Parts: sequence; C-alpha cells; structure tokens
Amino acid sequence: MFGQSSLMQIVRPLFRLILALSLFSLIGSISGSPLPADHPCGELVRKYLTCVVNQEWKTAASLLLPSSLDRKQKETISVIKTAPTMTEEAQMLERFGVKEIRDLEKLSPQEFYVLDREAWHKRINAAADVTKRKQETLKIDVLGLVEEKDKGYVHATVRTSQETLTDRIEELFLISFIKENGKWVIWPEMKDRPIITPIEAKKEDTKKKKEDAKKK
Repeated sequence: MFGQSSLMQIVRPLFRLILALSLFSLIGSISGSPLPADHPCGELVRKYLTCVVNQEWKTAASLLLPSSLDRKQKETISVIKTAPTMTEEAQMLERFGVKEIRDLEKLSPQEFYVLDREAWHKRINAAADVTKRKQETLKIDVLGLVEEKDKGYVHATVRTSQETLTDRIEELFLISFIKENGKWVIWPEMKDRPIITPIEAKKEDTKKKKEDAKKK
C-alpha cells in the first residue's frame, strides 16, 4: 500500500502532465495557425514575465489590456464598498496603504495595478535573498505561438523555471494577446472569463419585437 506522502509524489507529477497536455490540446484545437518564434508576442511575453519576477509593475502594467485593468480596479472598489462593516472596509483599505475609497478611485487603472501588486508582495513578505535568487535564475521558454486570425488573438504557451534557495519551480502558462491601438497587449482574463458578444440576429429580433409591440 502507498503511504499518503508516496501517493502525493505520484499524483502531483501526473496532475502536472494532465494540465500540460490539456493546454497543448487547447492550442491544437484553436482555429488558427502557428506563428514563427520571432513574432512580437514572443518577445512581449518574455518581457512581461521578467517584469513580474523583477516586480517592475509600472512596465508590466503597460503591457496589459487597459480595459482589463479598469475592470479589476472597479471590481475591487465595489467589493470594498460593500464590506459588511466599516471595520472590514478599513481593513481592506489598509491592505492598499490608504484610508479612503476615493484614494483608490482617483488612481488610473495602471496606477491601481501597481499599488495592488506592491501591496500583495508586501503582505507575503518574501525574503530578499529568495526573491533575488528567483530573479537570477529565471528562465522563460516560449513553447509555441498560435494565432486566431478571425478573432485577432494570439496565444502563447510558456514554460518558466526559477529557483529558491531550496527548490526549482517550473510553471506552464497560457497567455493571450490582442491588438489595441496598433500594438499587442496581454489580455490577462481571457482564460479565466467567458467572452460574451451579443449575437446580431438576436439583437435584430429583439428590436423587431419591440417595434411590433409599439404598433399594437
């Protein structure tokens, strides 16, 4: 019989393998075409992940879809405003180092992103030598890029590796890009949120029903 620790040693690698195969399966099923390794999104994804590890939040923010950052800011502010008690609201604000909701509302989405990331890393309080080691050992391997031409998306599958003082950490990411104002930016929510687009036929049908109702 396997002990619990032995079982976990078997299950964890199996889970990682399943996850990796799922991501590759997703990319293979996209109605698009592979892109060359020198496509601009390849360099951008390397730049973004390097900024994240180096905690260069201002530069990272410039690589993200502005509307996504705006939505995150508004959602966070909404959560704070609906806190059950003033004490809980104050505790939430304290995490960002501010005292009033308006201090968050007056920030641009990019400024809010920087503040949010800085606040999060301050809370986890990682040891400086561990952070330095992770930055020094970071490796980024873009495994593949694929384009959905009909939608204007590019998806990157990326393997990262970095070390702490005791372990090597490897992660697999699926990162999506969209063009805005002529430049590629990362759409961080694409894999986590459904993309909802009104269907024109249904919109026309609804419009017709409203017009018919007025005639009656």
